[in-house]
Amino acid sequence: MPLQIHTVVSEPFAENSYVVWRDGGGEAIVIDPGYEPEAIREVLDEHGLTLAAIVNTHGHLDHMAGNAALKRAFPAAPIVIGPGAAPMLTDPMLNLSEPFGMPVVSPPADRLVSEGDKLSFAGIELEVFDLPGHSPGHVVYLVRGERPMVVLGGDVLFRDGIGRTDLPGGSFELLKAGIERVLWPLPPDTVVYPGHGPVTTIGHEKRTNPLVRQ
Repeated sequence: MPLQIHTVVSEPFAENSYVVWRDGGGEAIVIDPGYEPEAIREVLDEHGLTLAAIVNTHGHLDHMAGNAALKRAFPAAPIVIGPGAAPMLTDPMLNLSEPFGMPVVSPPADRLVSEGDKLSFAGIELEVFDLPGHSPGHVVYLVRGERPMVVLGGDVLFRDGIGRTDLPGGSFELLKAGIERVLWPLPPDTVVYPGHGPVTTIGHEKRTNPLVRQ
């Protein structure tokens, strides 16, 4: 069944939350629910879907602010995140919501994932890769069985850009090395769904991305 990916742009950070499901299926996963979980609920309701999992790439406020509301609505849906980012969910200083003056916390993680793990929710298999540098414990999720393959990448690789590295725990060198190790070997037509901005492909970024080509 074809994969469906619906983008919900969540303000005030123009963050991309993704609702992902199989055509004809009754369940979905959500990647990085931001500050507008009600818009995610609308997508689920419109397509007659229940939520199978809440999947975070990292723990910054704009990528987890909707966790609590969705967990209340779908208590059986596990919250999934990397172990290095898990403490950020429940600490408004670590997730940077307190410094931004909009403190928010998430329920704790139900499942911790690291590179090499494979998740299966709603008929979708996600392969996990560690890719820190923007945020401690950042992971990306690859859907390898699709043609083209799909990367649900959070704040790692953007169209003609990369995730910022000036926040606590950030490292340009670490992020660049991770992109080169994890993402560059993927086929050029692999589609990257980033945490902000439009989708892109591995081939486009390898040719043109000025930050990674330094």
